[in-house]
Amino acid sequence: MATLIQWYEKGMTYRQYIDQMTVNKEEMLSIYERFQLSPGNVETLKNLKGKNLRVIVITEDWCGDAMLNNPIFMKIAETAGVEVRFLLRDQNLELMDQYLTNGTSRSIPIYIFIDEKGNEYAVWGPRAPEVQEYVEHERAKLPNKEAPEFSEKQKEMYKAMKKHFLEDEQVWKQVATSIIGKIK
Repeated sequence: MATLIQWYEKGMTYRQYIDQMTVNKEEMLSIYERFQLSPGNVETLKNLKGKNLRVIVITEDWCGDAMLNNPIFMKIAETAGVEVRFLLRDQNLELMDQYLTNGTSRSIPIYIFIDEKGNEYAVWGPRAPEVQEYVEHERAKLPNKEAPEFSEKQKEMYKAMKKHFLEDEQVWKQVATSIIGKIK
């Protein structure tokens, strides 16, 4: 089985990841362009620079959570001086299956922070707690899966969630606070 350092070395840079994206690229970059870390977060992240952390991101471009979280995470990584490599979930199931959500779900993105020796330092993902509550609240409004209108209502829900993720700066702050809280 590959070590975390080997997985990291296999990954793409942020630029390479963006260049291969075919879905949600403009949306993700628009969040990246508009999101700003708070001065307090910037100060906290400066203290991480000496830890020489690296991060493996397990993601896919079609994922709405990745569209929301990855640009915020990249601002955090850049500010903290953290090197990042991206791996596509569906091409790296051996690693993904070591980081299942609730032991069963291949939910993404997952951020695996590793130290200089390649030991796991922290893991974050796929959602900030407040975002998880929002998603669960919205899902609870859906009709039963067997209902004829389920598919249409689910599509409407995903469209509304995407709009919410793209426009609500409070959500961005929740994501940043959650990630930073995990690593500080």
